[in-house]
Amino acid sequence: MYCKYLCHVFEHICSLYICYMTYEQCLDYLYSKLPMFSRIGSAALKNNLDNTIKLLTFLENPHTKFKSIHIAGTNGKGSVSHMLASIFQSAGYKTGLYTSPHLKDFRERIRINGEMIKQKDVLDMTLKLTPIIEDIEPSFFEVTVAMAFDYFSKNEVDIAIIETGLGGRLDSTNVITPELSIITNIGYDHMNILGNSLVEIATEKAGIIKNGVPVVLGRTDEETKNVFINKATETNSILSFSENVYESIVNDLSPDMISLQLINKKNNEVYEIKCDLPGIYQKENVATVVTAVDLLNQDGWNISKNAMLNGFEKTKNNTSLFGRWDVLRKKPLLVLDVAHNEDGFSKLISHLSKFKFGQIHFILGFSKDKDFDKIIDMLPKESQFYFTSANSPRALDHETLLKIAQNRNIEGKSFATVNDAIEDALKITKEDDLIIVSGSIYVVGDVDRDRFC
Repeated sequence: MYCKYLCHVFEHICSLYICYMTYEQCLDYLYSKLPMFSRIGSAALKNNLDNTIKLLTFLENPHTKFKSIHIAGTNGKGSVSHMLASIFQSAGYKTGLYTSPHLKDFRERIRINGEMIKQKDVLDMTLKLTPIIEDIEPSFFEVTVAMAFDYFSKNEVDIAIIETGLGGRLDSTNVITPELSIITNIGYDHMNILGNSLVEIATEKAGIIKNGVPVVLGRTDEETKNVFINKATETNSILSFSENVYESIVNDLSPDMISLQLINKKNNEVYEIKCDLPGIYQKENVATVVTAVDLLNQDGWNISKNAMLNGFEKTKNNTSLFGRWDVLRKKPLLVLDVAHNEDGFSKLISHLSKFKFGQIHFILGFSKDKDFDKIIDMLPKESQFYFTSANSPRALDHETLLKIAQNRNIEGKSFATVNDAIEDALKITKEDDLIIVSGSIYVVGDVDRDRFC
């Protein structure tokens, strides 16, 4: 009783402070108070879900009060999350969307029907959570997950699309029991956290599979396939491999749109799909999403063909997704893409091969934990290279990047900021050239979009 009284007193004191706090001051409190992966790396992560459960218990378990879909994977999980959210919106459902990290605005992480959470709601939730934040010292990610779940519950969403941070088994989002689990693919990334083999990484991702909950797998390979088969058998979950259900054929590709023909291998039904996320690598994600929609409709959801097609075509418009083959200008073509690991760059380079450019200018910045050597070996050596650093403590210094590149016979320039690098590239580019900014979501997030659009 006494502890409860002290908690109320502390909350009242905090309220007097936060009532006069601006939104920017609120974010400063969250960023400075809470361990944050983008700032300190793996030290911000916990090896259990204890803090998440404590936060949600404090909030009266909001994660049990709405339906959800849980999405993990090395690459593509953000695109799949936004596609599904757009489709549910097009079908008339009130749709929550939780993704991370954000590019520009913290509120990008938490949306309902494409609208970011209001600044006042962030302030109010910070006030509400301050006593337990001070008590248990959770991570930034644990707090944002709790905020999102409370927001979705209070606003009575019909469905919430929940993207994992990294991994799955110990991810803070892994407290929900979803309608459907989706794992897009498995590749090498965050090996210092998830494991050094694809099997180890797959085992962590497979941790989101729940008892009796169906699961969709995107691209798989022989090395990891049994990990998912065994986990689905253990949990009595229906397992669907999207690549076994649909064949995806690219009909047309432009800087703004990809047109696909999706063929059901079982009944030969054909979908003609246009998607405003134009990377050729999206054909894999589209097949994953359609497989998911099929299962959801079988389970009682009402997503019509027209709603699905409209959702694909207006994904960016409905969800405000940035950073996936994100075109800022066309002459020269200036594109932002958040590829940041081997698999991501392999897909990006495959996409580039479908177009003809006069010269390609790569503006690259990486986090310290990325295998930059392998990525730079993949890039076309006749390109122009500009190395930069994100405004993040985890960023690899741009001068160090340049030295690593030079040791691999790659010449280029280095710049303290990505915007300086873009300005320099624009001085020499011709109308048929491509400038592409990539390597880190934080580098992409640092781009001054208004300045270059």
